Amino acid sequence: MTAFASRGIQIGLFAACLVPALAAGEDGSGPLPWSFQPLREQPLPEVSDESWPRNRIDRFILASMEKAGLSPAPEADPRTLSRRLSFGLVGLPPEESASGNFEAQMEALLASPHYGERWGRHWLDLARYADVTESWSDTKSPSWLYRDWVVEAFNRDLPYDRFVVHQLANDLLADPRPEDNAALGFLGLSPSYWKELQLPPEIIGVTVAEEWEERMDAVGRTFLGLTLGCARCHDHMTDPVSAEDYYALAGVFASVQVADRPVLPDELWAPVKDARDRVKKLEGERDALKKTKPAPEDLKERLAAFESEIASIRAATPHYDTATAPAVLEAALFVKPKDGDEHGTKLEYVAGMSRDLPLHRRGDPNAPGDLVPRRFLSAFPRADGSPRPLDRGSGRLELARALVEEAAPLSARVIVNRVWLQHFGRGLVATPSEFGPAGEAPSHPELLDDLAARFVAAGWSIKWLHREILSSATWRQSSLVPTEAMARDPGGRLYSYGPRRRLDVEAWRDAMLVATGELDLSIGGEPVDLDDPETTRRTLYGQVKRRQVNEILRINDFPDPIAHSSTRTETATPLQQLFSLNGPFVIARAEHLAATVAEATADDGDRIAAAYARLFQREPSERERRLGLDFLSGGGSWPRYAQVLLTSNEFLYLD
Repeated sequence: MTAFASRGIQIGLFAACLVPALAAGEDGSGPLPWSFQPLREQPLPEVSDESWPRNRIDRFILASMEKAGLSPAPEADPRTLSRRLSFGLVGLPPEESASGNFEAQMEALLASPHYGERWGRHWLDLARYADVTESWSDTKSPSWLYRDWVVEAFNRDLPYDRFVVHQLANDLLADPRPEDNAALGFLGLSPSYWKELQLPPEIIGVTVAEEWEERMDAVGRTFLGLTLGCARCHDHMTDPVSAEDYYALAGVFASVQVADRPVLPDELWAPVKDARDRVKKLEGERDALKKTKPAPEDLKERLAAFESEIASIRAATPHYDTATAPAVLEAALFVKPKDGDEHGTKLEYVAGMSRDLPLHRRGDPNAPGDLVPRRFLSAFPRADGSPRPLDRGSGRLELARALVEEAAPLSARVIVNRVWLQHFGRGLVATPSEFGPAGEAPSHPELLDDLAARFVAAGWSIKWLHREILSSATWRQSSLVPTEAMARDPGGRLYSYGPRRRLDVEAWRDAMLVATGELDLSIGGEPVDLDDPETTRRTLYGQVKRRQVNEILRINDFPDPIAHSSTRTETATPLQQLFSLNGPFVIARAEHLAATVAEATADDGDRIAAAYARLFQREPSERERRLGLDFLSGGGSWPRYAQVLLTSNEFLYLD
């Protein structure tokens, strides 16, 4: 990305900040926003219908409903709840026989390795994950190690506070697991901007400052729900974040270098590193020999000797081919002019060094002010009234801990709201990455505080949070309610009925493969090509290119992996319809489905029933059965009929 293009992003962020201050004065004075206040369990409100609530969540929701003169919708039927539960937790349709004990099904899904795949994908949207990053990136390690780490962390229910710390500072922990260095991909996979080093330092310095801002923006939005980037040029217009706060944190990112890191213990990595250094030296000598003019007479034999020695070293070194992870190192970056009379810029990293940044007047690194010592946000002081210093090394570890200690009330509210959003399609706060006064106020503030306080008390367990939400009567409500009921609660802001939601592209594509019996359920590993219609791995493992998103993903509302994405935009476009009608993947699935149901029986009625069971987990109605038989007897083909079912609203939407 050019400096000019990246500034376009910053202009948009700056414009978003120019709104009237709500909770604080325009000079940043006044009370802290609601989201910064301490957490505590809330007293349960009184309700008229004591029979409806199943847990604490329901009492808060019902109290709001009754105040508005509303009543809850009936509970959805078991099949609908089974589908809602399975897609919500693992992103796949339920087994055809899934029924009966709801709690048992919930626990089985939470224990499934596919749970981490579903919820890991939600996190990757926030982390701007891509398999193919910029060609000029300083790390060449495979991105999928970070993706697989996130999946595994969700599967083992790594407490969220530790989940945060690992991603920002695993390498700085007292006794880190080497395999957890893959978590550093949150920073190691950050988008980078092209720097033409023939240009002067005054220009390159601006580009580097924009990269620091990108990291600040990703950390602020993801963990705190705050647009920290708005404070680069001036004190934040709405949030209690000053320009000094901004540069106090930016110094952390100015003290970090993107680099490849091993995921092996030191005793295993040391011989691998030594072997790789020897191989690199031999490859250099081999390549130099190839360029020798005139070529020596024994060139072929000497090259063969090089290849033999290289192969021998590789074969004799255990773990030689173990991939390193995209991560970060402790190193301060300085933008300097080239030495001597050379024009241009050099980027100088000083290993093991950290630095404080000066406050950049109006956000311009070429107009430096006083140095700002690295520290946490002043809105989250410690017991002595001062913000935590971030002065050990780069300060990454202290920053990570401050996010889940001093800023725990805000961080907990943000992640609780994100989980709620994924289950209901709407957050208790409708702006999930904007928890300052510029965002929307919570629809149920007492519920959010109560749930966040209990989430922290439960050890920051995401699976505990799922159980609490999914066990509620609120989540179990039917979405099939009269139009008048929806009109009294437009958009479902009061949660007086269940959501009706379209499947995202991953769940839709994966559900097709489940229906045809083709889905490859293997976990983890290298990305696959989604352009190949015969690719049957889960969509999570489809290759994501940061600057050229796959067409199947792009036309079906996949987020732009160059930036943090807090929600998926839902669109209905002609391109989506054309993909359903003509896409090679959909056509191939229709043919497979037709062949699969044909294997069981020659009777079209039985085949229709089998197709409905696979796609919708139910029997067809008599009318649906008759329509199918009429189509087939009238000359319609089974692949075409299967395609109609695969692209139907019932398959694409979840009640």
